[in-house]
Parts: sequence; structure tokens; C-alpha cells
Amino acid sequence: MRTPAGRASERLRDVVRANHDGAPVGVPSVCSAEPFVLQAALEQARDAGGIALVESTCNQVNQDGGYTGVTPAAFAGQVRDLAAGLGLAPNDIVLGGDHLGPYPWRAEPADSAMAKARELVRACVLAGYTKIHLDPSMPLGGDARPSTDAADQASSFALDPEVVARRTAELCRAAEDTWASLPPGSPAPLYVIGTEVPAPGGEAAGDEGPAITRAAAVRAFLDLVRAALKATGLEAAWERVVAVVVQPGVEFGDTAVFAYRPERAIELATLAHDVPGLVYEAHSTDYQTEGALRALVRDHFAFLKVGPALTFAFREALFALEQVEREVLAGGATGLGSVSGGEPSRLRETLDAAMRADPTHWRDYYRGDEDTLAHARAFSLSDRCRYYWPRPEVRGARDRLLRNLAARPIPPDLLGRHLPAQCEAVLAGTLEPSPEALIRHRIGAVLERYWAAGGAD
Repeated sequence: MRTPAGRASERLRDVVRANHDGAPVGVPSVCSAEPFVLQAALEQARDAGGIALVESTCNQVNQDGGYTGVTPAAFAGQVRDLAAGLGLAPNDIVLGGDHLGPYPWRAEPADSAMAKARELVRACVLAGYTKIHLDPSMPLGGDARPSTDAADQASSFALDPEVVARRTAELCRAAEDTWASLPPGSPAPLYVIGTEVPAPGGEAAGDEGPAITRAAAVRAFLDLVRAALKATGLEAAWERVVAVVVQPGVEFGDTAVFAYRPERAIELATLAHDVPGLVYEAHSTDYQTEGALRALVRDHFAFLKVGPALTFAFREALFALEQVEREVLAGGATGLGSVSGGEPSRLRETLDAAMRADPTHWRDYYRGDEDTLAHARAFSLSDRCRYYWPRPEVRGARDRLLRNLAARPIPPDLLGRHLPAQCEAVLAGTLEPSPEALIRHRIGAVLERYWAAGGAD
């Protein structure tokens, strides 16, 4: 008898089969550890009647806590608790791990980096993650760069593709062995292999955008991984490879979005027809239009990854609410008067101070004079400020903002000035005017495009 989580995995495989066979169906994959984003994503999945596919990246969540300070077990518990509170059943949820591999430890020698990557995979499987993206594509300490011929064979990798395939099998072995240790009936892992050209997190590649993965490189890599799995006795795991990550020319950067152009990815779409069961996973689909997302689904990108665009919307809502707060505390809102004893949140000021104090997560991404950098820290499409929301001082400023705005109802004229779409929903009676609900609604407006593109009209 299949467990509820097993049924969720089967539902995911049903989508993959249908997409390969030509049905315009796909699944939004939300890659974020921000609680507001998670709740908004779960609400959208519930309302759409679809699968809530929620993933954490190797940088966000790992056995050391990642930049969020959260382990895979804690992340899984958080998602399940949120889902239960929203009335979602276990068979509505799939947990996934994105870019599971040695990326966080890539500066270390290969042996130690891969040992930590195996531990990350084990921790995710033990926590109940069932969609596992195996990604050892990056060079590690002591690795040689590929020869020109090898790089031409698989242009998506900065490492010899045979090494990538061998390490993929190594990580798969860790996942399979861990799954075998779980109680009988635990759902088997489903695997995604391959990677897009940029590093995890979204990063534009020049003025022309990223190069599209060639179909020949995809074929070669699939053959290499299949052979590597067979050589290590993992033939059964190969049957659970549900997608391959390729680069269809979709990317975003600090100020640019590279839109999907189907005519440039015809070879990839054709290859999916020719290889039994093949579908793709598109990363960095943030800021794409609904039309572009629909075209990706039509061209066999069954999984649409999104993350920074959701925390960008989260940031937009918070900054707008801080504008509301300023008027409320100053007594400038019609008929409201000032909130007695309210201490201003100074959210944006606190966020920028945290980013300037520790520029680790943005200094390699933003360029320009101080005014340009200040603007990028707040408004860049790369949304590097997402790394700073978990900081205690930033979280404290956010919580103070929410408390200040929860003291009294926000007048419609003030709400309409700063969050017009949310004001319209409040006036229509479809949205409560609490600051938390307003934030989730702003995030949900982005996710609606993904559900529409995936067939949940």
C-alpha cells in the first residue's frame, strides 16, 4: 500500500508522463525558505487543486543550516506544519532538494566536498524529500578544467562531463542507500540530473544571455549518467530519473531578464519527443511572462523553478507597507490619526545596514558607484537581499512593521496608493486587510502565472 507521500510522488510522475506525451501541463517548483513565500505557495497549490512542490537549495538549507540556519529536517517540518494549518493533505505535497551537491563546499578538496554533499543528500532523504536534483557539476578543489573537446561535448559544464556523471552516481548511491534504510513503503526518490549554465541562484551571462544547451550535449550526458548508474548497480534508480536540467536561454540578472524564445530551443523540444519519457526542468524562470511560461511547458519543460521573483514580491510588499507605516505613524492617513507609542520599523534602513555590514552575498553581483549599489541592494532583480531576511535585526524590524500596521485597519485610500491590486481585492471582499495577508497576496500574484501556465486555469 502506498503512503500518502508516495501518492504525491506518483502524481508528480503522472504530470511528467502527460507532459512528455504532449499535454500542456507542468508544475511550479517554489525554491525558497522564506516562510511568507512558503505559505503563499501552499495557499496557491491548495486553491489550484495541484501538487505543492516546494524545494530548498543547497545554499538555503543544508546539514550546517545554510544561510537560513535551517536543516533539511527543520525545513520539512516547517512546510508540513504550514500545510496542515492550511488544510493540505500529505498527498498534496512534494518536498524537493535543488542543486544537491558540493556547491557550498566547492573550495574544498574534492574528497571532503563530496563527502559533505553525500551527507546533504542523506539528510534530505531522511527528512522526507522525494524529488532530488543531483548536481555535482562544479569544479572542486584540485579539479582540472575540461579539455576543449570535453567542454564542446557538454557545454553546460565547467567540469569534464564524465566526472560529473560519476559524481552524480555517487550522490545517487547515497540517496538510494538512505531510502533503503527508511520504513517499508517509504516513497522512492525521484531524480533530476544536469544543470543550467549559471551558478545556482540566477545570474545573467553577458548581454546576449546564456547559451542554449545543445541537444547533442543532452544526449551525451544522459548516456554518461545511465552508464555510471549501471556501473554502480543503480539501474533501478535510472528508471526514476524524471527530468534533466538544461538551459533554454532563460535567465535574469541585476537589471535584465532574458525571455524564453521558443525558436532558439527547437532542438531541445524535438529531442524530448525522441527520447522516451524525457522532460526538462527550467531553472531561473523568474520574471518570465505567462506566455513565456506556457511556451516552456509546451516545449516539455514540465518543472518551472522560481524563487527570487517571489522574495522580490515579498520585498516589494514590505517596502510598500513601510510607506504606509510612515503615514500612519505621522498621522497622515485619512481618519486614522497617529498610532500611539508606535516605534518606526526602519525596515529598509535596517536591511541595508545588514547588507553593508556583510556584503558576502551581493558584492560579486553588483557594480557601480555608491548610489548605484544602494539602489541594487534594494531593488535588483537578482534580489540578493533575500539572503538577509533571516538576520535577527532584519526580522525584528519586519515584525515591528507588522505590529504597527496591525494596530488599526489600513484605510482604503492609503492602501490603494501603495498596494493597489491588494486594495482592489480587499474592497471586493476576497482578501482580509491584515498586513500578513497583503504580503502573501502580492507573492501569490506572481505564482498565479505559473499555475495558469501549467494548466491550472
